[in-house]
Amino acid sequence: MSLPPNFSQAVDLSSLGKPAPDTSTPMPGMEVTAENLQTEVIPLSSTKPVVLLCWSVRSVESVETLRALGNIEAADKGTWILATVDIDTQAPVAQALQVRTIPYGIVFIGGQAIPFLEQPLSETQLREVITKILTLAAQQGIGDEPVEPTEPEEDEALAALNEGDYETAEAAYKRLLDRKPNDHFAKLGLSQVQLLIRTYGIDGQKIMEDAIRNPDDIAVQLKCADVEVMSGYLEPAFERLLKLVVILDGEEQKAVKERLLELFSLADPADPRVIKARAALANALF
Repeated sequence: MSLPPNFSQAVDLSSLGKPAPDTSTPMPGMEVTAENLQTEVIPLSSTKPVVLLCWSVRSVESVETLRALGNIEAADKGTWILATVDIDTQAPVAQALQVRTIPYGIVFIGGQAIPFLEQPLSETQLREVITKILTLAAQQGIGDEPVEPTEPEEDEALAALNEGDYETAEAAYKRLLDRKPNDHFAKLGLSQVQLLIRTYGIDGQKIMEDAIRNPDDIAVQLKCADVEVMSGYLEPAFERLLKLVVILDGEEQKAVKERLLELFSLADPADPRVIKARAALANALF
């Protein structure tokens, strides 16, 4: 990594003014300085990812993020390295890394720097990020790809799906969400299973014909949208339900909106069709 000419200049993040967090216990991670960044820290990334977090004692969020990363590093037992830059004592390093906000995270993989964090994240969210980092590093021949542990309810749901038992799979995902309400994969799994349940045994051609003949029948339009999503026709499904959101109100509008959001969750959030439909939904509601 080549450092810019102004490597020795200080970075000014003096806008940080929140109450200082408790840092009486040692902070985790390898401390990065102007002396060891290129001679020691970056070379380590040739054997395992080096996750570098820029933080400040003046920022509660950055301290919490650093401690969360320390917990994850300890749990992962040496599969990656946590490095830290205290922007108050290592301003030249922060300047070199072009830090504009904290917490700010960069991962070094094989000497290449990749920004990965520009806002506080929960420990659960950070775990997902670290898993992606380890996967990316493994794809480049550095370290092993992580094996994500599964939940017992998830194993039960997947086994049930292999047997075509959608009801059992649905019940398993619901139990998992009762225990872990914010589990993203459980939410996605439940939405997928419920879509399978709603479309099981349906004559797709007949539903589409019924939808044309009965444009005001909400139940038929919802079924048709399900069938379209199952068939990969996202845009027609979204447009179908958006039209209903515009003309309906009260509980009927709420039901259609919730189904639309559920169908959004089944697609890639970066898909232009999803982005366009989300914007249209926001305009329709507000």
